[in-house]
Amino acid sequence: MIALFCACCATSAQASCPDPTTFTGNVCSRLSDTWNDGQGELLVPFHTYHLRFAYTQEKIDSFVENTWGLGYGRSRYDAQGNWHSLYAMGFRDSHGKFEPVLGYAYQWMWGEAKGAHAGLGYTVLLTARSDIGHYTPIPGVLPIASLGYGRGGLSMAYVPGGKGNGNVIFLWGRFAF
Repeated sequence: MIALFCACCATSAQASCPDPTTFTGNVCSRLSDTWNDGQGELLVPFHTYHLRFAYTQEKIDSFVENTWGLGYGRSRYDAQGNWHSLYAMGFRDSHGKFEPVLGYAYQWMWGEAKGAHAGLGYTVLLTARSDIGHYTPIPGVLPIASLGYGRGGLSMAYVPGGKGNGNVIFLWGRFAF
């Protein structure tokens, strides 16, 4: 989504991005560097947990929580050891319908990239759902966290909400290649 905003970034970061000291130039450089210098990742969404305090038992029983899917990402660690990712994935939503997601993620990392590591950060995304505007694009920003070892990891996003909506923890595996 943001990558579409600066399509020029798909070639070379410094040659085609605006001045990196500006907000737009910084975003374009981050996206371009992640796409061009990142490594491929297989993403496997596999579970969604609806926080029980926000839903009736009847509603919980109606949800699909094994939300298997598949995705691809490009990720890299920057000079400070923090993690950047551009990704696309699709999975079964809580109602068993297809949900696509396209986004950028950033995490402040602790530990060694080649060893045990953990991260906290955010993702800026674009998704679409059958039950909200019949697949009208929905932008969002969500908190994310991860635990990993070497080239594999477990990631999660938290979808905030109120009584009867949101309050979901979304889990996926990441495997760099």
